[in-house]
Amino acid sequence: MKFWKKLFPNHRPAHPYCSALIAAAGSSRRMEGENKLLLPLGGKPVIVHTLEAMDASPSIREIILAVREEDLLRFAELCKTYEIKKPVKVIVGGKTRTESVLRAAAEANENADLLAVQDGARPFVTPELIERVIEAARVNFAAAPAIPVKDTIKVAENGVVRETPDRSTLYAVQTPQVFDAQLLRAALQSAVDADAELTDDCSAVERMGKEIYLTEGSEENIKLTTPMDLFFARAILERREVQGSL
Repeated sequence: MKFWKKLFPNHRPAHPYCSALIAAAGSSRRMEGENKLLLPLGGKPVIVHTLEAMDASPSIREIILAVREEDLLRFAELCKTYEIKKPVKVIVGGKTRTESVLRAAAEANENADLLAVQDGARPFVTPELIERVIEAARVNFAAAPAIPVKDTIKVAENGVVRETPDRSTLYAVQTPQVFDAQLLRAALQSAVDADAELTDDCSAVERMGKEIYLTEGSEENIKLTTPMDLFFARAILERREVQGSL
């Protein structure tokens, strides 16, 4: 029996306490030097869209926002300006995403059953998607939204193709990624101690031998990384506005 099956109970409460950890301390290197989370999108900063989705999710009880030290006051003011109703802690993130999420996890309520890790730069996440992933994690300890990969993927070394994976088995994983609170804290600490280079939080949990369960993601749940992504973001926003007016 794997160690995590011994550590964590089989039964989870029907309505678990879930804390949202928002990773917002990145450098925005590929956004031409601008802090992408503060860029305007539909009349409000990108990060506000993300915060409002978490605020509207019934299962989220509190929000911990990990940001760069120089942005601490600015983000705290945004939470007040846009009247985020749920308790919010704005903390200084770490040098890496993993360190930032670990710091946020340490600030979560000690009674939290689940931790939902969200990219600050995914402004189109919806409360419905958040709830779907939380429910999957309530049952399975670790869950993430994902969509099937459309393109053919090649594995290459030095520009030479070495392998073509079966596309039917490939998924693009999104956030929020939701985990048992104890499991995530242990996984993140282990990753930091091992100086492991990770691109998401599922990878930290996978290192511990825990299976991740995928739920239905959304093609609109994009992550803003480059200036081109802002073009797509505005198109998504316009589409939502049209649908809302019908």
